[in-house]
Amino acid sequence: MSDEVGFTSMAGARATGEAPEIGIGMLGYAFMGKAHSNAFKTLPYMMYPPVAIPRLVAVAGRNEEAVAEAARRYGYENYYTDWRAMLENDAVQVFDNGGPNDAHAEPCIAAAQMGKHVFCEKPLARTAEEAKGMLDAVQQAGVKHMVAFNYRFVPAVVQARKLIESGALGRIYHWRAVYLQEWGMDPTMPTSWRFQKSVAGSGALGDLGSHIIDLARFLVGEPKQVMGMTQNWISQRPAGDGSGRMVPSDIDDAFVALVEFEGGALGTLEATRFAKGRKNHEVFEINGENGSIRFNLERLNELDVLWAGDEPRETQGFHNVLISEGYHPYWANWWPQGHMIGWEHSFIHEFHHFFDAIVNDKPVAPYGATFEDGYRNAVICDAIIESAQSGRRVDIKY
Repeated sequence: MSDEVGFTSMAGARATGEAPEIGIGMLGYAFMGKAHSNAFKTLPYMMYPPVAIPRLVAVAGRNEEAVAEAARRYGYENYYTDWRAMLENDAVQVFDNGGPNDAHAEPCIAAAQMGKHVFCEKPLARTAEEAKGMLDAVQQAGVKHMVAFNYRFVPAVVQARKLIESGALGRIYHWRAVYLQEWGMDPTMPTSWRFQKSVAGSGALGDLGSHIIDLARFLVGEPKQVMGMTQNWISQRPAGDGSGRMVPSDIDDAFVALVEFEGGALGTLEATRFAKGRKNHEVFEINGENGSIRFNLERLNELDVLWAGDEPRETQGFHNVLISEGYHPYWANWWPQGHMIGWEHSFIHEFHHFFDAIVNDKPVAPYGATFEDGYRNAVICDAIIESAQSGRRVDIKY
């Protein structure tokens, strides 16, 4: 079916109270491809009644054997070894880009120019300049666009945002966040695209740091100025092709940055792939005049909160709050209180939000990250790298 016919049918489905079908074309089938496909298949019966029914039209990847197997495994109707051919399929209404970072710009721009809504994994691009081209393309095409900063859709994080919006914390003084992993420490690990600047753009900064930069903007506001440091400890890795060759590993293995926000808050950011013992340790803390909030991704159903003067001083301190009640964000769709959800559920919430924006012509922002957010994130990443190279503070300029 053509794009025009497809979107007309969505309007008709809304008029009859039926959930419209929305055709998905996905680039990439590995880690994020699995997470996205799980969300597509789970969404219709858990985010109920669904705003749309994802139709798994096609998946694309370079390796024909692997992409064919992914299509069988996840239930896609078609597979392609060329994303361009996939975009020619009129049944594809949403282009979901889960490819490596160097495969973000060209396919997303092409999809937008063909009138398809675009969802792209983070970081949006390798540089701010590249991200700006993507932002311009989706804005000119008038399509819906979203970047996969899925931690915005963890119920506890949404609850933290709502507390801040309500004014409960009062003026915010501090933001501190770390994202620590250990998987990059082995010098015998064969290289991958994540260790190559030409493909990834950056290392721990873009891969992990972009998440905590996005959460800083989502929860505290715009950074005004940054000062950063980066470090590369393993400059060469095995090629992984059996030749014994060593190839450059020219990305940052870790970074730290100081941040001044427009509202006057001070912040710190740190991300590394060299934190022995840390698996997926993303933690942030916000300190305000009336209280503090702390979140740990590895305990994502919980918030640690402290409110000034809420109890006798003898027992004052942080309280651990289980974010699992029916009145908490998204929990009406899940289980009785205390029955936990996990990391994969954030993608279900994320796509539900995106499809709602498409079907009901709602804005993706401010709760969803648009390509504008992806561009601004890239500007901040570039500023941190510039600061690390120059040794000076760098102003954030969009």
